[in-house]
Amino acid sequence: MIEPVITHLRDGHRWLRVADQEWRDPLDPTFAQRHGGRWNPPNSHATLYLNEDLDTARAQIHMMLDGSPVHPEDMDQGFVLITAILPSRQDAVDAATEDGLVGLGLPNTYPRDESGQAVQHDVCQRIGADVKALGLRGVHARSAATPNGSGRELAWFPARRSSRAKAVGDSIPFDIWWYGDDV
Repeated sequence: MIEPVITHLRDGHRWLRVADQEWRDPLDPTFAQRHGGRWNPPNSHATLYLNEDLDTARAQIHMMLDGSPVHPEDMDQGFVLITAILPSRQDAVDAATEDGLVGLGLPNTYPRDESGQAVQHDVCQRIGADVKALGLRGVHARSAATPNGSGRELAWFPARRSSRAKAVGDSIPFDIWWYGDDV
C-alpha cells in the first residue's frame, strides 16, 4: 500500500510536451490510455506526459534516440514543442523527493534502483493505478530520461474527459526549441 506525499501543482505553470509534428492533437491523453506509458498500463486511464522544463524535454529526445544512429543535430524537423497549462487546483503525488519516493515504495535512487538499473515500467504503472484510484491528478516525478533523475516530468491524469491541458501559443519547431534557450 502506498502512502503518497501530495504536492500541489503550480497553477499556470507552463508544461512542455514533445510531440510529433504530424499528431492531430498533441495534448490528447487517450493515446497513452490505449498504449500505456511509465505511469499507466495499457488500456487503463487517460494520461498526458509532460516535461517541467526545457532541459527535461531535450532529455526526452536523447532517450528516444538512444541506440539509434540518429543524433538530435541530424533532426531539423519532426518533433515540435507544445507549451501547455493545466486546469487549476491539481494535486499530484510527489515522486521527486526522497520522502515522496519512499511513500510510493520506490527507491530513493529513482529512476534507477539500488543496483543502478532502470526502475521498470510495470512497477511505476502499479503505482500510477493506485494514485489514480485515490483521485489524484498524476505523478510529479524525477525524469526517467535523465539517469540521475535531475529533470522533472508529470504524468497528468485528467479528472474527466472534459478536463484538458490548454496549449499556450503555437507549436515550436524543433530547430528553435532544441537550440534556443528562451522557450
